[in-house]
Amino acid sequence: MSDSRDDARALVRYALAGAAVTVAIVWALYLAREVLLLIYVAALVAIGLSPVVTAIERREDALTGNRVPRWLAILTIYLAIIGALVGVGMLVVPPLAEQARELWRSIPDLLHRGQQFLVERGVLSREMSVREAVERAPVGSGDAVSTVFSALWGLVGGIAGLITILILAFYFLLDAGALVDTFVRLFPRDERRRVADACRRVATKVSAWLGGQLLLAAIIGASAALGLWLMGVPFFYVLALIAAIGELIPVVGPLLAAIPAVGVAFSVSPGLALGVAVFFLAQQQLENHVLVPKIMARQVGVSAPVVIVALLFGGSLLGVVGAILAVPTAAVLHVLFQEIVAGSEP
Repeated sequence: MSDSRDDARALVRYALAGAAVTVAIVWALYLAREVLLLIYVAALVAIGLSPVVTAIERREDALTGNRVPRWLAILTIYLAIIGALVGVGMLVVPPLAEQARELWRSIPDLLHRGQQFLVERGVLSREMSVREAVERAPVGSGDAVSTVFSALWGLVGGIAGLITILILAFYFLLDAGALVDTFVRLFPRDERRRVADACRRVATKVSAWLGGQLLLAAIIGASAALGLWLMGVPFFYVLALIAAIGELIPVVGPLLAAIPAVGVAFSVSPGLALGVAVFFLAQQQLENHVLVPKIMARQVGVSAPVVIVALLFGGSLLGVVGAILAVPTAAVLHVLFQEIVAGSEP
């Protein structure tokens, strides 16, 4: 009787200790959630670039006849990405700076015209100067300084996070073979071939997702360039490039990309600005409900309803970051579900 009581007490102690350790681990993971998110994003980037790195690595050097080292293949991709970003910056920054100067010079006139419109309709009693408008703004000077500081700090944090992701992805790609082998060895010997095949399929799907994102950006950029050119919007090529870049950010990216286009159009006429706003709204609806589900379903191999549901869940859980990670995460879960179903079949 005494032995059974001792065993029961020991079992309770072990259960409580296990529960305490579990709670501690979950709490630690919660506290480190931002770091874990960076690691997950870096892993997705590494998985997506892995097939491209492997393809470059298999090419033989024309001078030595040897294969390209893996670190050089990764560095080649990074340099290509950096070169593309620098090229985009050289195309975008000078026209945008000139347009911003023109817009700044035209702010008093735009403010005058807008206030005249409001005065004529009884919304304002009289016109105000720019200084009065700033002084009567609902945000106080202290709040404005705090808002600007928070925005700058967020920008610095975003750049630091991006650099961290790229560095982590580089090392993940460099040690990809060893990491995959270690992961595969965690499973029983008779399951390792199947796990390795699942890892290859995950890499293929995530890489296809990256390709799909670039295809969507190209479609949006080309259609924006054509539409803005037909409407006679100045600097349509720059604005279309901004729209293509904005497409890489789900949900809010296309809306943010529409703001400079509407601003430039408004400097021509309010009617043109309204037309540009309607154009971008229609383009976003087409992108959200047709292009993204269809292209991602074809590229990643996940059905259109799953893509839409994943975007909704990702956006509601983690906002913009969740929307970006929704489709590749759905692709990974799809592979895992297929393996679980296949493993449960007799």
